Amino acid sequence: MADLYNNKVPFELKTKSMDESIQGNAMTLKRPENVPSNGKKYYIESYGCAMNFADSEVVASILGAEGFDSTRDYNEADIVFVNTCSIRDKAEQTVRNRLLHFRAVKKRNPGALIGVLGCMAERLKDKLMEEEKLVDLVIGPDAYRSLPSLIQEAESGQKAINVLLSRDETYADINPVRLASNGINAFVSITRGCDNMCSFCVVPHTRGRERSRHPESILAEVKDLYSRGYKEVTLLGQNVDSYRWSDDEKIRGKKLIELRDTDQVFNFANLLEAVAQVGKDLRVRFSTSHPKDMHDNVLHVIAKYPNICNSIHLPVQHGNSEMLAKMNRTYDREWYLERIAAIRRIIPDCCISSDIIAGFCGETEEQHQETLSLMREVKFHMNYMYHYSERPGTLAAKRYEDDIPLNIKKRRLQEIIDLQRTHSLEWNKKQIGKTLEVLVEKTSKKSDEDLCGRDHRFNMVVFPKMDAKPGDYVKVKITDCSSSVLLGEIVA
Repeated sequence: MADLYNNKVPFELKTKSMDESIQGNAMTLKRPENVPSNGKKYYIESYGCAMNFADSEVVASILGAEGFDSTRDYNEADIVFVNTCSIRDKAEQTVRNRLLHFRAVKKRNPGALIGVLGCMAERLKDKLMEEEKLVDLVIGPDAYRSLPSLIQEAESGQKAINVLLSRDETYADINPVRLASNGINAFVSITRGCDNMCSFCVVPHTRGRERSRHPESILAEVKDLYSRGYKEVTLLGQNVDSYRWSDDEKIRGKKLIELRDTDQVFNFANLLEAVAQVGKDLRVRFSTSHPKDMHDNVLHVIAKYPNICNSIHLPVQHGNSEMLAKMNRTYDREWYLERIAAIRRIIPDCCISSDIIAGFCGETEEQHQETLSLMREVKFHMNYMYHYSERPGTLAAKRYEDDIPLNIKKRRLQEIIDLQRTHSLEWNKKQIGKTLEVLVEKTSKKSDEDLCGRDHRFNMVVFPKMDAKPGDYVKVKITDCSSSVLLGEIVA
């Protein structure tokens, strides 16, 4: 599963509900002032991981440069785009169901186009056009630069498709348009693709080989965000710890382990430190780390800079070493626990979250119990939990039988969820009575009289607004909690 994913940042986000997706991504955006309108409007919805949402911002930038205007109402759009996720079958089914809603667009405007972007587009390719007759464009995650020509092709009546994967595309020169921006938080992509080849994961097949983005372009984007008043950036990659850059092509092509901690490579620890130095009041997060590459140099940088959030998403996926080997995670239980111990030693106040899969191929009851025992040992602050969903084309689909009955998968998953709920509540109860610095993000969904935001770890805090507003840093004394939210009141 995309460890980014599960970047619910630190998250592979769950696929958003239709209503949430519309509210979160359908916005009216301005074209560059020097670009005349071409009289056409586009609408875009994003599903899946944080990287998909960041990609939609790249797409919006490309379309704006071509004179397209955005709309928050798909009924008035000339082009409707759905940026898709293939991480689980449920995500794909959600997108398929959403496409059916867009039939109404073509009934009202026969010339309107429907486009599928991202991972699902790459994975299903021609099948999408055959099965979903209303789809006119299919564009993979490395082909967004070709959007203008593909749109022209589709407008002529031809089906347009480009799902070629690249070895070097990072969109480093494109300044993303911030979709649904609150002007406070922003994603900044630092790598694309993945080389890890976990047996259950479709990401290397849909996003291609791993590529790191030039550090100067990353820092330029972060500095631009900071100059515009953004208070928090999240550095994104399928595996941020494997970020590496060298101006020497021969060096850049080598694995990081061959060059670790040399002057020849600008690695993730170097990048993280450089971003932290952009502004002392700019919070820095990142997602996602891979246990095999999470080394102490990164942990020491986090400990050194107060504005790097003490929050690490370190997906374990399973608590049994044999299952981890079948998943091709390239570490065992002992290695993972040693990394947890290092985090606790170097960053004692760190929030640690994870991903866990229940019911992977051949999982025994005893192996499932090892996942629960690892959870009890680590006591994650939060978790992203799923039962195994076979993805066509992956190593697991080719090599192993998906032999755990669905009812057992669901029962094991529920046991994982129940235990995590207990641990999350324990963590949150420990915060009662403490005063936390919170970055105000928005008005609470449940009450217009309340605001919400996160502290320097990843706790969501809800509190009466008083005279605070989004973008402020406020001191909040915690008075109560649930397993997912802290409640408090502003004291400064």
